[in-house]
Amino acid sequence: MAKTLYNLMDWPEIETIIYSESDDPHALLGPHKTAKGLLVQAFIPAAEKVSLKLKETGKIYLMEMMEEPGFFAVLLPKKTKPDYTYLVTLEADETLEIEDPYRFEPVWEQTDTQKFNCGIHYNIYEKMGAIPMTMDGVEGVLFSVWAPNALRVSVVGEFNHWDGRCHQMRRLWDSGVFELFIPGLGTGCVYKFELKLKGSLMCMKTDPYGRCAESFPGAASIVTNTKEYVWQDEKWMKERTNRNVFTSPMNIYQLHLRDFSEKEDGKYKNYRELAEAVSNYAVRMGYTHVLLMAVNEYGEEEGYGYRTFGYYSPTSRFGTAADFQYFVDFLHQQGIGVLMQWTPIFFEKNDYSLNNFDGTFLYEHKDERQGFHKKRNACIFNYARPEVKNFLISSALFWADVYHMDGLMVTMADAVLYLDYDKRPGEFLPNMYGSNENLDGIEFFKHLNSIFKKKYQDVLLLADDKSGWPGVTGRVEENGLGFDLKFNNGWTEDMFQYMELDPLFRSGSYSDMLMTMIYAYMEKFVLAIDWESVMQRSLYERMPGDSELKAANLRVLYGYMMCHPGKKLMYIEQEPKWEDACSAEPNKAEENVKQFMEYMAACNAFYKRSPALFSMDFEEDGFEWINQISANENIVVFVRKTEKMEETLLVVCNFVPVARENYKIGVPYSGKYKEVFNSDNEVFGGSGIINPRIKTAKEDECDNREYSIRIKVPPLGISVFQYSQGGEKPARSSKKQSSLKNTLREKMKEAENAGDVEKQLKAAAEVAERKRAGRGV
Repeated sequence: MAKTLYNLMDWPEIETIIYSESDDPHALLGPHKTAKGLLVQAFIPAAEKVSLKLKETGKIYLMEMMEEPGFFAVLLPKKTKPDYTYLVTLEADETLEIEDPYRFEPVWEQTDTQKFNCGIHYNIYEKMGAIPMTMDGVEGVLFSVWAPNALRVSVVGEFNHWDGRCHQMRRLWDSGVFELFIPGLGTGCVYKFELKLKGSLMCMKTDPYGRCAESFPGAASIVTNTKEYVWQDEKWMKERTNRNVFTSPMNIYQLHLRDFSEKEDGKYKNYRELAEAVSNYAVRMGYTHVLLMAVNEYGEEEGYGYRTFGYYSPTSRFGTAADFQYFVDFLHQQGIGVLMQWTPIFFEKNDYSLNNFDGTFLYEHKDERQGFHKKRNACIFNYARPEVKNFLISSALFWADVYHMDGLMVTMADAVLYLDYDKRPGEFLPNMYGSNENLDGIEFFKHLNSIFKKKYQDVLLLADDKSGWPGVTGRVEENGLGFDLKFNNGWTEDMFQYMELDPLFRSGSYSDMLMTMIYAYMEKFVLAIDWESVMQRSLYERMPGDSELKAANLRVLYGYMMCHPGKKLMYIEQEPKWEDACSAEPNKAEENVKQFMEYMAACNAFYKRSPALFSMDFEEDGFEWINQISANENIVVFVRKTEKMEETLLVVCNFVPVARENYKIGVPYSGKYKEVFNSDNEVFGGSGIINPRIKTAKEDECDNREYSIRIKVPPLGISVFQYSQGGEKPARSSKKQSSLKNTLREKMKEAENAGDVEKQLKAAAEVAERKRAGRGV
């Protein structure tokens, strides 16, 4: 070795490279100016010989091997850094021409890392992870990862025989971010990050920002270019921008793609195949949106996707990122919106993902009472750490940007809001005030919603919160959490409890069914019969009676749901299997399924074409009780309205299997009423008790209304009448009705201002009792 070259060697630093302990390899490797010329150093462990080739002239310089195997250096008679490649000879005399990854300047700027460390680099997904790009005319992949407590981080994969010595990354300032541009790599490349931790411990981790990952039990990340797909949903996206979701029909079908994808030869159907199957079903059944469960990559199937590790990657069980983009695109072209389940709460406790990422509790809390959930065997995010919040907020924006998602549904939002969520005493650490509210989680939700809505006003954020937290859909500026919609789990629980009772005993729980209207306008609600509510027992199993009675119960429940204020969500198997153990007819269950599916499609279609059922969902003037005091009969009557009187709908629900002839009900206006929907139609498997003739209101007081009509009430059924003016004046409520209405409002307002829910319920019960006493026959 020439003495001049030897004297230029920094041997201590070379040892950090050789023993893979460097967090700044660019300081040594690659080209560096010296007083003697341009010093170029390379570390290629498997190389027997390395030469440097100038791109401009083609001139070749043989590099000298230093005292350590695989370490090469050459001194060029140049003052400026040229473009060059390495000619590498391996053991079997195989020669490769490769680019030097250590001759490129950082892609990140210091402002990027500063914003990230402050938790405000919201498009961080454009830098983090594995980003295919071209630098100085050279194609390759930029790898970046946040691991502040690692001693060294390397990119490993088949391209370097999973050898962490080959592609050691540089730490960017004091940000904790490591970066390396590797020329010659492209999409499809499988990789992981190898981290050397304190105590010389080693681990391999999946990329937290990876765009694609191997299917379980594999866990390596896969380089993916999500910008190559050419979208065809311009019409949908333009219409979405102009659509007011709060005054539009919204009927969501919740599904897991496994419901549509039976395994064939051990594999699921591809996203592209599923796109047609799902869209055909959604269109045929009349849904406006689908809500996809378990989109993010996850590990074991038993977790149902709640414990994900791929916050930036759709599960590869059904195909590639481009395949999933096609799935969303195809549904948009069929007029179906796509929402996804998003879980910024728990992540899997395993050796290959976020858990103990850099040898420390980086994404989770150190204290197990804050950072771990024993019952779910999952880690909990540390929302107090800016980089963790940045990771999650950026993830939400990523799905709206890269995959054109129409909304994200935050599952188990109460797990973010409360420190003791689903924990036993002693398993959680109270906040600074000694209570159970998660102050950092609350701030995270507000931060998420405020930033998300600044960029995507037409993309929904929904919350599944069972805790009763106030102001979930309230404006952040008014101390709300800022979500667009919230699941009305109270309605679901009350209705299930009521409907599971034998009809003979429902009278005693009649008030439970009405309870929801006390708080119906406190939030912007979605009525949800979701997966969680039926995963233990299906709706069919919950209903009392034989197969025909079960089907009738389901029809009235679903019809009541469609007419009740609030957007709608339904989870049901694509082809529900109703087992009828009592039936001697083998085809009876199959026939019930067919008829109920026809009923659901008709009900959904009726909902979508009836503005009164959706245009004023969140305005009190869009709903009015006519009769909510017939506990013995288990009948409720109410009106759904719009600003146009002719769009008014009169809804009659009967929750017992008793038909009623010539039943008198009060109506809001004089004029004519035509039955436009009846769940007891024989087409749906009903008994055929319908009202084929138009009913003309008569000046005959009932339900404290001046006008009334007489109808047939179907057993366990719902009947809906459309109002049409007949040239007569609108019916006025009696003074008694107005007085009671004012009394109700005054009592409810007083209780609401006091924040006393119990007082609200008592006020409602008192007014209902007074009204019951004065009701006409």
